[in-house]
Amino acid sequence: MFVRVSNELGAGNPKSAAFSVIIVNIYSLITSVILAIIVWLGRDVLSYAFTEGEKVSAAVSDLCPFLAVTLILNGIQPVLSGVAVGCGWQTFVAKVNVGCYYIIGIPIGTVFGFYFEYDAKAIYFSCFYFAFE
Repeated sequence: MFVRVSNELGAGNPKSAAFSVIIVNIYSLITSVILAIIVWLGRDVLSYAFTEGEKVSAAVSDLCPFLAVTLILNGIQPVLSGVAVGCGWQTFVAKVNVGCYYIIGIPIGTVFGFYFEYDAKAIYFSCFYFAFE
């Protein structure tokens, strides 16, 4: 995606670059929503493809709603990050990545995990901020 945007911007076609961004965001959103619905609906049976343990299955079922939301948000984020890189904003993207993980994700995950005792959900929340950037 970032190659397409940078090529269009370099060729002096900002409208074509903007149209490409819109189309790929719509496609990515539709794909991620479909996958999130599949994960949401299969949350009680998804883990049985990998294990037969009841405790593991219950934990996976408990975390699947977080996964569904993360799938939707992470369907959009890489596209927008690629657009920013295509526009030449690599430094900005790197600062946002580091800031979201170390300033937002880890402290919030630590508070949720140890103070509010959310356990695995807190770890997932911390990783969510790293993945979402």
